[in-house]
Amino acid sequence: MDALKAEIALKRKVVQNDADIRPSKYMRRGELERIKEEEERLAREEKEKERAAKEAERNAAAAARSAQKQKANTSSRSISNTPIPESRDSDSAILESAFNIPNNEAIRRLRAKGQPIRLFGESDRDRRLRLRALELIEERGHEKAGTNDFRKALEDVESVERELRAKNDKGKKKEEGDVNNSSGTVAMVDLGLLKTDPDKLYPVIYYALKRTLKEWAEAMDERPEHVKQTHQGKLAAATQVQSAEYLKPLFKTLRSRSLPPDMLVRIAEIVYYMQKRQYQKANDSYLRLSIGNAPWPIGVTMVGIHERSAREKISTDQVAHVLNDEVSRKYIQSLKRLLTFSQTKYPPEDVSQLMG
Repeated sequence: MDALKAEIALKRKVVQNDADIRPSKYMRRGELERIKEEEERLAREEKEKERAAKEAERNAAAAARSAQKQKANTSSRSISNTPIPESRDSDSAILESAFNIPNNEAIRRLRAKGQPIRLFGESDRDRRLRLRALELIEERGHEKAGTNDFRKALEDVESVERELRAKNDKGKKKEEGDVNNSSGTVAMVDLGLLKTDPDKLYPVIYYALKRTLKEWAEAMDERPEHVKQTHQGKLAAATQVQSAEYLKPLFKTLRSRSLPPDMLVRIAEIVYYMQKRQYQKANDSYLRLSIGNAPWPIGVTMVGIHERSAREKISTDQVAHVLNDEVSRKYIQSLKRLLTFSQTKYPPEDVSQLMG
């Protein structure tokens, strides 16, 4: 009986040892998450170690280069007083660290600028440095020419006003002799001359616009000093200076008598109604001049290879001249500003003739 008990106890002990050694078939979720977190932590530690090692190597290399450079400069100064320029590699390393972009991005930017993506014998680093040099040149050019004309006029309004006053005083006698008649008024525009003798309209329109522009400048000068120094006062002065600059091409065209016939008709109507203080009609002529009233107000005069029945509805005097070019747009816009000033200084007797 004792032998049987001893045998049973021995078998039980062997079974328990096998259960402890044999791996379990199932594992808890918490245990799996703990093992996964441990693996991620070990991976992060390895990456941190590799990064620290690379950073240490990079710092050591930079320190060695700086020490070598300082040593070379010290030895060169001790030998002669002539300065030695910095090495190309050090400059390239500094610029490359400040402008480190991928190769595909450098290729894209060079192609956008119309530059070759690689020169003969050029490395990737030299290509990035060349791209950086091109961009620096463009940035400096934009800094010089990037300011708009209105801001420039606003900043230089005082100096420009002094120059304009000096020019006006200098040519005062000539303008008065040409512009004004014995009664001190400007000649009226005769729209009947459009059919009989259009060339006689050019000087009348020229001096009428010149007179209005001069009155605008005088109105700006006659303002009180505290009004001139305000922000709105400076904006108004800058607008007048800008309009005078924009109207120069129109005055040049009027002096040479080379204005297109359709534009001459509209501008003559604007000046005529402005002199008559019929600003609503002048504004209608301005709209026909600027945006036109054709079915396609973009300058279309031929819609196909064959003549159509509605061909006569699309006339060349109904095109949108504001879309011709930037110069036309600017002096047409300045004509509207002259209309606004004239309406302010010479209001109409009939309120219905006011522009909206």
